[in-house]
Amino acid sequence: MTTVIDAPPKESTDRDFVISRTFDVPRDRVFQAWTEPERMKDWWGPKGFTSPSCALDLRPGGSMHYCMRSPDGREMWGKFVYREVTPPVRLVYVNSFSDAQGGLTRHPMNPTWPLELLSTITFDEQGGKTILTIRWGVMPSATDDERKTFHEGHTSMQKGWTGTLDQLEAYLADGRAIVSSRIIEAPREVVFGAFGDPQHLAHWWGPTGFTNTFREFDLRAGGHWRFVMHGPDGADFENHSTFVEVAKPERVVFDHVNGPRFQMTQTYEDLGGKTRLTWRMCFASAAECEKVKSFAPAGIEQNFDRLEAHLAKTHNLTSQP
Repeated sequence: MTTVIDAPPKESTDRDFVISRTFDVPRDRVFQAWTEPERMKDWWGPKGFTSPSCALDLRPGGSMHYCMRSPDGREMWGKFVYREVTPPVRLVYVNSFSDAQGGLTRHPMNPTWPLELLSTITFDEQGGKTILTIRWGVMPSATDDERKTFHEGHTSMQKGWTGTLDQLEAYLADGRAIVSSRIIEAPREVVFGAFGDPQHLAHWWGPTGFTNTFREFDLRAGGHWRFVMHGPDGADFENHSTFVEVAKPERVVFDHVNGPRFQMTQTYEDLGGKTRLTWRMCFASAAECEKVKSFAPAGIEQNFDRLEAHLAKTHNLTSQP
């Protein structure tokens, strides 16, 4: 049943911000994660943020009032005011920064950020999976300065939402997964080739300061990947993985079968000359995942940094700061 309050402002299509992610879980679960406060608190916010408070009244005219806490302990409040609720298909709400009492406030670090944004969230089911699409647009009442700030802020929005969706994906995996994504300024075939060619891969694989000696790299389902990773302190780490799925240039799945055991799924999403690279490490249990959470996410980010630097060197591409 669709419930709507008044008539939502007309959604603009001129330079709206749009981001999508496909989750390997049914739509009802994803919708629940977006609409139940105890679930929202477990994942809401950019990577590294927590949500210590979330009060949610899911109805047209109702609101969600929440607090996000940054890794350095700084707190920011936000608010949704719902205009449309169509379980489990669609949510429309006006969102803004807020104070602890629920009043509207300006962006704490950007005074020309729009006071309010129109958000449309759609949940499309496809073969047991869910395609989540988020659209942000300015309100008709936005000033010229607010529109300019919003349009110039798409890169930072992409980064913030990517981290938030990584946290949602990890949450939907019941605490068994570590998910990291980055937009790489290179075509998908180039990014995939940097992994698929061991001559390239050996130069950037691993955290900062590590080097590799490859013994076997057979990129096909059932093939093996054996190598030694050499730490900056001189320690050696044997690695053995077996490829489960190889779909060039879209997806690679492999099982890491020694040391910490996990399945890695890499997806390469074509963004029209850019690539969204996502790594998902899934462990047998939440306890096993917890053992590596203190170092694995930071190591993956360093791995992404090294990949960008390698592509900048070998393909004259610009690495991100």
